[in-house]
Amino acid sequence: MSNSAQKRALENYRSRLAERGIARFEIQALDADRDLLRSLARKLTEEGPEAGQLRRTIQQAVAGEPSKVGGILAALRRSPLVGADLDLSRPREEGRKVDL
Repeated sequence: MSNSAQKRALENYRSRLAERGIARFEIQALDADRDLLRSLARKLTEEGPEAGQLRRTIQQAVAGEPSKVGGILAALRRSPLVGADLDLSRPREEGRKVDL
């Protein structure tokens, strides 16, 4: 880039990115993952709930934290049907005869 106009344009572009809080950095990854990582980086720079959800999901996956024991049981205990005394039994039937 020997052209000073090109250098100035690149500096202006990078300064605008920095104002938005976007940093440039280099990573090492498999060549097959190039498009995936670029699209992931593009999504993470967007503002909104999708970027936040994606960020949380990736953080949980990378952290490798084990899931909490008893999570399903705790969810069932929070159910509005707790203590509703539902009769969930059903009669046992033999079924029908089928001619093969």
